[in-house]
This record gives sequence, C-alpha cells and structure tokens, in this order.
Amino acid sequence: MKVGDGQIEFRDIVFSYRPEEPVLRNLSFAAMGGRVTALVGASGGGKSTIFNLLLRFWEPKRGTITIDGQDISGVSRASVRHQIAYVGQDTFLFRGTIRENILVGKPGAAEEEIRAAATGAFADDFIRRFPKGYDTPVGEHGVQLSTGQRQRIAIARALIKNAPIVLLDESTAALDSESEREVRDAIARVCKDRTTLVIAHRLHTVQDADRIFVVENGAIAESGSHDELLRHQGRFAALLKLQFQAA
Repeated sequence: MKVGDGQIEFRDIVFSYRPEEPVLRNLSFAAMGGRVTALVGASGGGKSTIFNLLLRFWEPKRGTITIDGQDISGVSRASVRHQIAYVGQDTFLFRGTIRENILVGKPGAAEEEIRAAATGAFADDFIRRFPKGYDTPVGEHGVQLSTGQRQRIAIARALIKNAPIVLLDESTAALDSESEREVRDAIARVCKDRTTLVIAHRLHTVQDADRIFVVENGAIAESGSHDELLRHQGRFAALLKLQFQAA
C-alpha cells in the first residue's frame, strides 16, 4: 500500500464481536490527511473498535475503510500496518534493552536514527543518565522504567518508524505535571504533518484537534471543531461539563 495525503474514510461500517451485540452501526466519517482527528465519547461507544478495524485485527461485516481511496481489505495486513504507528495508553515494552525496544519501530536502524528518535521523544536525557544508557534493560513489561519513561520510549518507537498515519490512544492521567508536559510535547512531534487519529479520554486535551467526532452507540453523534461543538451545546459540551464536575 502506498500512502500520499493519508486521508482515511470509514463508510457505512457495521461490525459486532458477537452477532447479538452490534458495536458499530452504519458508522461513517473521514479523517483528513495530515490533520488531527479526535474520537471522543463514553466507554463502549466503539472508539477502540475503530482502531482495531483500521489495523485489520478485525474485518467489518459491512462497509468499506479506505486510505487515500484504497480499500484496505484489498491489500495485505502487513502493508496496512507498515503505514501506521500506534501509541497506546497501556505502553507495552518487550523484555530487553531500551535500544531494542526503540528498534521495534524500525529494525536495523542506525545508531544516529535511534538517538534522533529518542531526542524527539524527550527520552535521550533520561536514557543517558542510566549507567548503561541505551543498553539498559527495561525489565518484564518495562517495570524498570516509570510510566512517563515507558510512554516516551513508545513515542520514540513511533518516531523512528516515520509512518504517515498515527493512531494515538491518549492517556496521561497517571503522570505528574512535568512528565505530562514532556509526553505531550513528544506526542506533538510524532503527530506533526501526519494523519493522526486520537482517542481522547480527557476532553480538554483535544482543543487543538482539527476535527472532533463524538462516537456514541456505534455511530457519529456529532462533529466539529472544539469551539463549534461548545457553541452547539450538544453531546460534546455535555460530556465536557460532566468531566469538569468530576474533577
């Protein structure tokens, strides 16, 4: 698969994990190439399923998913995934060194590429402070690193892959304010000039998204920019108010 602008379109998608429990119901939306598109809504609405279908872990029962007009069902899963970098809220690191974990994004990358990716992810400084530097073992599931450090290693992995599409299951709620700032700055770098789909858990984090889609009961309930949705005083505004009251 060749990707140009990276525009993603979901058209009339129907999907269920179990026949009697539909998850997506004729869902349609477009994510513009090179822009940030946010998916928001209550848990269970179908946001993570959208990511799973785009990565082709599952196939829709009906409808099409295209990237730059190419139906992704007509190409190999490997070719689709090669064009996508994924950074999840539950960062998974393999048992091995920091270097080996970054190299997952681009096996065989040169040392300068590894360091450039780590620098872009605001990880180089803390890595160099370890006695073994990039050869530091991360432990099982990265237990030797803090949550913020693990996230920055995952972002370095995405940067070195240099994929045109980024999927970001965004969550920094467990981080202290300094780590959150550094992770957000790193995320901004990995998303720059790339088609980015963000699952946003904290709605104030998507103020600068080019377009926001509210996903409810497997369909798009409303869409617009942050300011447009606030003026509309619909589902997004109601969700934002609930989060503000719970804070």
